[in-house]
Amino acid sequence: MRSSLEKIALGGGCHWCTEAVFQSLIGVEEVEQGYVASNADNSSFSEAVVVHFNSEVIPLKRLIEIHLYTHRSISMHSMRGKYRSAVYTYSKIQKEKAIKIIENLQPDFNNKLITKVHSFEAFKASREELHNYYLTDPQKPFCKTFIAPKLKMLLGQFSENIKSDYKN
Repeated sequence: MRSSLEKIALGGGCHWCTEAVFQSLIGVEEVEQGYVASNADNSSFSEAVVVHFNSEVIPLKRLIEIHLYTHRSISMHSMRGKYRSAVYTYSKIQKEKAIKIIENLQPDFNNKLITKVHSFEAFKASREELHNYYLTDPQKPFCKTFIAPKLKMLLGQFSENIKSDYKN
């Protein structure tokens, strides 16, 4: 019997924001905040999270869809080296699925998605005091300015996937 616990790494914006977004989802068991590297041109570390999820509760397609809607997945900017818009996969099959998911979601966006699918190569955790950034103090100015609006958008667009303690 196949285990339904999987993992995927996602990068796009600040890992504090990305961590909070995925911690709010039903079916996400753990979110590791830090830096991910791929290979070749993408071998430098970029802010990202590793999401451990139950694919029977929240499928990969929904995770990628939420990822695309919660960061600037259609725009290049000067910080793309630090904030690579990416999905990092752990297997060839997962990579093929992720590419297909992004292709199928493209019509939902007015501009071309810039999010790339890369092979996961390495992870470095961020400093311990940065983990659970939003959960530690949601009243911090950064949380109120950048994270809370993303969580509010999630409630409006993906409420069936949001944990009840995030709905208050």
